[in-house]
Amino acid sequence: MANKIYPSADAALKGVVADGQTLAVGGFGLCGIPEALIDALHDSGVKNLTCISNNAGVDGFGLGRLLETRQIKKMVASYVGENKEFERQYLAGELELEFTPQGTLAEKLRAGGAGIPAFFTKTGVGTQVAEGKELREFDGETYVMERSLVPDVALVKAHVADKSGNLRFRLTARNFNPAAAMAGKICIVEVEKIVEVGELAPDDIHLPGIYVHRIVLNATPEKRIEKRTVSASVDAAAAKVEAQAAIAQAAAGSEVPAPIKNTKGA
Repeated sequence: MANKIYPSADAALKGVVADGQTLAVGGFGLCGIPEALIDALHDSGVKNLTCISNNAGVDGFGLGRLLETRQIKKMVASYVGENKEFERQYLAGELELEFTPQGTLAEKLRAGGAGIPAFFTKTGVGTQVAEGKELREFDGETYVMERSLVPDVALVKAHVADKSGNLRFRLTARNFNPAAAMAGKICIVEVEKIVEVGELAPDDIHLPGIYVHRIVLNATPEKRIEKRTVSASVDAAAAKVEAQAAIAQAAAGSEVPAPIKNTKGA
């Protein structure tokens, strides 16, 4: 069995990535993005890239780093999101953008990995998405033909890989990653844990190793949150009263009272 494990992200990309390539990059927002591989791609200096990804990260992180250094010439994406540099470059005519409905983008990658050159969908009919594309009627409904995507390289993130490349994804990270991995002519995977062959139960494997060419370990990814929102169950005044009561009763050796319920707006 060929050794698929590489000592670093830089080593995993060496001899594979080059100027002008089309890359599929897994992830949803900042969840499930191959952080180390994106950083290594940034450091490699390759340019004129076409990147296929649901979005382009945020300013200064994820694919946003490659936008700042102008390594990406075109994005195939479904969401601009929170990335101000992405928005600025597109509006200034500095970045090509192929907006694609999210489900269509996922299917274009899945179809590419399955060897299906094109498919028909109702999504986008009658909008700019369908301009210049073939339309056809099925059972009285109009559909638009979408070509599948087969990128030169896929950069994906999985939670666990065995040494033959069988992958298990974790929660929301199991979004675009499997489809991107299948579609890429060469697939490089960043994982948090590597185990021996046989340690993953067959029913636990989300993607077989036949699709995976190189593996790199990143045991401690940053996993940055794209947009943090918080909510409080009690207001500040009620929380202060509760805390003071708890401290007083704890000092007296009695039980801590039940939390104060927030009745505002109920």
